[in-house]
Amino acid sequence: MTETPPLDEHRAAELRHALADRLERDGYLWSAAWRFAVEAVPRHEFVRAYFRRSRSPQATMWTPVVPGRDDAEAWLEEVYTDDTLVTQLDGHMHPAALDGPVQGDPTSSSTLPSLVVRMLQDLNPQDGDRVLEVGTGTGYSTALMCERLGSEHVTSVEIDPAAAERARAAITAAGYEPTLVSGDGLLGHPEGAPYDGLIATCSVRTVPRAWLEQVRPGGTIITTVSGWLYGSGLVKLTVGEGGAAGGRFLPGTVSFMIARPHAAPAVSGVADLLTQDADERPARVGPEVLADWTTQFVTQLAVPGAQYIGMSAGGGPMLDHVVDLATRSFATLVPDGRGGCLVRQGGPLRLWDAAEEAISTWRKAGSPPQTEFGLTVTPNRQRVWLGSPEGSGWDLPA
Repeated sequence: MTETPPLDEHRAAELRHALADRLERDGYLWSAAWRFAVEAVPRHEFVRAYFRRSRSPQATMWTPVVPGRDDAEAWLEEVYTDDTLVTQLDGHMHPAALDGPVQGDPTSSSTLPSLVVRMLQDLNPQDGDRVLEVGTGTGYSTALMCERLGSEHVTSVEIDPAAAERARAAITAAGYEPTLVSGDGLLGHPEGAPYDGLIATCSVRTVPRAWLEQVRPGGTIITTVSGWLYGSGLVKLTVGEGGAAGGRFLPGTVSFMIARPHAAPAVSGVADLLTQDADERPARVGPEVLADWTTQFVTQLAVPGAQYIGMSAGGGPMLDHVVDLATRSFATLVPDGRGGCLVRQGGPLRLWDAAEEAISTWRKAGSPPQTEFGLTVTPNRQRVWLGSPEGSGWDLPA
């Protein structure tokens, strides 16, 4: 293993101060207490190695960046930029163990600091509050909470054993001693309940019942609601009695890796599915709704069990498909040669009918931003609504 070179602590402190200045100037950091934490916590302890992304016509490649093997000053400066730094691929590849570029899917990262501090300020814990973090990741956000609240008030859960071990080492090296748990964060940590607040650095399809049981009535949950079409929204919930909660979605385009137990099933048998009998009609909206932040979110609400697949059928051109594997339903969007498209739908669910109805409802409301949506949680139902709890809405998957 390459030995890490001596660190210029003075330069690191300068970069932390500069980072805090930038976050404050850009409107992400407005609390003096959290600014103090940003200036105090050494992010470099939590990102000792990371992957730098590069794209080519063939594929996305990830190049490991490791101080001692690479320019240590460049590494340090990049650590203190407002960027997400990927620290693991495919659940097992760590940059320090690799010698050259690789392909893979990110499975752990150090989230961009502006989002971390913005979410912590949205949670707004007060002195003496006890917070449960779901998704320790690198441990940087855990350390920020320890600096602000005291280690004894922070509990963090990480599902990935290797990531949990690296985070534990980094948190200890930085001088903090929170309660660290290796396990499924969707189950929370009942031994430490009740908590005053919960913050999740992964996304969920539905709010886990354990979270509602372990956060005290009047406490706050900050989490990202996402799904298999990758539509996302950050929501702030106030917990009520008996497993109830409610609140609105917050501004901004926020996305996190989905919690592993909520991840989409592996796609298989799609080619056979797409050759089944189907009804065809002109589409009122095309695949562009899956590329826009808000309409992607709305479409996902309408078809929560669906996944997007871009593929050709029978050797033809690449087409856009939305498939629900559980019900064997599909919708295929086909250009009509006149600037519009046709939709072919098969299976028991008419997926694109539901998507178009949801998009129409949103447009009739004036095409509002996500801040006009909210979420109401009861023991038997989780419903995203538009405008008000009594307005149009869609149930999250059970």
